[in-house]
Amino acid sequence: MVINTNISAQSSARLLTQSSNLLNKSLARLSSGSKIVSPEDDVAGQAVSTRFMAQISRLGAASSNIANAISLSQTQDGFLKKVGDALNRMSELSILSQDVTKTNNDRSLYNLEFSTLASYVSDLSSKDYNGVSLFNGSPLAVTVDSEGNTFNMNGVNLTDPLYNSVTTGANVSTTTAAAAALTAVKAAITKLSTDRAGIGANVSRLTSTSDQLGVLKDNLTSANSLITDVDVAEESTQYARYNILVQAGTAMLAQANAQPQSVLRLLQQ
Repeated sequence: MVINTNISAQSSARLLTQSSNLLNKSLARLSSGSKIVSPEDDVAGQAVSTRFMAQISRLGAASSNIANAISLSQTQDGFLKKVGDALNRMSELSILSQDVTKTNNDRSLYNLEFSTLASYVSDLSSKDYNGVSLFNGSPLAVTVDSEGNTFNMNGVNLTDPLYNSVTTGANVSTTTAAAAALTAVKAAITKLSTDRAGIGANVSRLTSTSDQLGVLKDNLTSANSLITDVDVAEESTQYARYNILVQAGTAMLAQANAQPQSVLRLLQQ
């Protein structure tokens, strides 16, 4: 029996420290809801989770870009619908002006409305969306994934010659001019239907991509959850185990520290 070196106490203290550390980690996991409180808990898992979180953030940004692009396309289509209404009325005026029972004075009144509608269509070509031109004909590259890949939306050009032939050169002041205007308006209506179909294709493509990004984001979030989120039931069991070990270790350390006291009884004899 020795006094200076209490091996039992040293061993008990070491084991108690280990149990206390495990208890503290378990408590941190339960309070934070994360299995990875510090990188050493799961080195590879922490690295994978970091990449997942960055990709999830990029997917969110891409989804936002797509939503804005859809809003832009819907704004374009809203204006083009009014252009369609104007062209429909202009085609009607072109037919009315060819009525043989009308005089040129009557046709001048039709022509006044025709010219006003043509000016309206022409003015729409300068509209923009948050500073981005809606109708200059340039395709717009929309980011569609977390890697920065893009989709080029079909552009719409309201200064196209088929539109210009209606907005700058057509009139219905005479029957001959009205017949020529009708041909120009019909061509513009055909062009408009093509442009609106292109916008519809843009919206359909972007909507499908947005849905795809949502599914991918959900799957990545689920995968990241498996790596980082704590299983409360399992961790509660571990916490109870470590708590018992700490209490038992504390009691055993007290017993180990008391062992040298028996030397005193030997000396007292």
